[in-house]
Amino acid sequence: MPKPIHYPRTLTDWLKQLDNQLLPASIDSLQRLRRALADSNRSMRELAELMQGCPALALSVMRTANRKSSGLSEQTDSLEAAINRLGIKRTEELLNRLPALPEQELPKALGQILLISQHASQQANGLFAGRLARLWQEVHWGSQLFLAPIWTLLAAHPELFEAWQQRVLVKGEAAAKVEDELLGVPLLTLCLALSEQWNLPEWITLGYRLLVNDRRLLVKALHIARDNQHPLHQQQCLDADSNLRRWLTQPANSILLANGLAISAHYAWNSPHSLRWQRLTGLFLQLPLATVQQSLHQNAVTSARNLPSTELWHPAEALIWPWQTRHLHALVEPPKTAVVSAWRQQCAQLLAQPSAFANVLQLTACANLALQACGMSRVLILLADRNHTRLVAQQHSGLDKTAASLSLDPQHSQVLRRLLSAPAQLRLNPANMAQFSAMLPGTLKSLFPSEHLLIRSIASNNRVVMLVFADQAGHALSEASVQGFGKTVQCIERALASFANRGR
Repeated sequence: MPKPIHYPRTLTDWLKQLDNQLLPASIDSLQRLRRALADSNRSMRELAELMQGCPALALSVMRTANRKSSGLSEQTDSLEAAINRLGIKRTEELLNRLPALPEQELPKALGQILLISQHASQQANGLFAGRLARLWQEVHWGSQLFLAPIWTLLAAHPELFEAWQQRVLVKGEAAAKVEDELLGVPLLTLCLALSEQWNLPEWITLGYRLLVNDRRLLVKALHIARDNQHPLHQQQCLDADSNLRRWLTQPANSILLANGLAISAHYAWNSPHSLRWQRLTGLFLQLPLATVQQSLHQNAVTSARNLPSTELWHPAEALIWPWQTRHLHALVEPPKTAVVSAWRQQCAQLLAQPSAFANVLQLTACANLALQACGMSRVLILLADRNHTRLVAQQHSGLDKTAASLSLDPQHSQVLRRLLSAPAQLRLNPANMAQFSAMLPGTLKSLFPSEHLLIRSIASNNRVVMLVFADQAGHALSEASVQGFGKTVQCIERALASFANRGR
């Protein structure tokens, strides 16, 4: 049994643990950089551009170059200047200290937060770099390194990412409560402390200071930004508050906005949190909300195209989905003892010899209960007529009441015809949904608005007599859930065989 993880509980202890935390990097990326550093024809700018593909080294170089203990008071805000300050030899030493792992072994949580940072950088460049051309270095590196304190946190404890996602984004718990329970300190306070300790670019520290110490200013701006349909009134409100107007025009806000947009888009483009950052960006740029949203979507697509294909989630994928769809779902908890007991009881009734059922309606009712007990929250059982010309709903649970009167002609669906030809199971997921969705009747798709669905045809005496549809309210299906479904279907098959042979 794995030992429980004990995290630091104070800011001082967290700083001690994370101050020198090294981020792992892929073996391939480190080898490419090692060759580049050995090439005397490479300029510092070329090396800095190449290093963008290895955030682990970029952060190590930046915080080493800006260490207060180095005796250099002047802060460097760009990676090019940081490499120049350290020199090639020292940069190579930092590279050789990084943990090297095969690409597939890198922590997924770390990879996901790095992708969010890369998306934020693309948003910053697309939205602000043209307007702040003289400050493009600050915009570029500030936006890319803004979440660096969280990089180190997830490098040390990658399991925190899933815990935070589930509790804050999916279940809607207050972030302050969750962070207090997980970390013992507010996450933004930890980020600010690390930013100051590493002497990261000034715009990063300014962003965290605003979030930690001056949230009232941000709330005022968000309140004005809500009235995005009346720009004249917005300007009048800003004119009446010179302090707020002065803050809103600061270029440093660009990297805070870019990261707020990228983090909120990770969950959903149309969530209230995302909409707040979009409106605030419109106020900052003095642009209509629709124009800002169009730019955001274009920048997201550009970001996705520029990144290598991985299993990580990029918000650009959601732009082709139905607008209310979410890629994050609550993790399905293991069945409780009472539920497992109910499942075993239903399966025992299905397996009874001789058959315990007087008619098919009783049998399918027991099958429905067994499928619910094994974890399926939405179930539909269709019976086929003798010639496979009609499928009629016999049992359902968790579905709209229209499911009770459902009647389908399988000849209009290639998938249903295939399932009726022989016993088979089809597991729909995001990878194959596009392939099979068009072959399913629209009434079925409306009953199961899901990208995770199990469909099984069950035979009796070598003829398919029943189709079962089941899912877990649209959530991703774990292997344990699929196995439980399979065992339940085996019990239903044996119950049908026993029922067909009763009285013989």
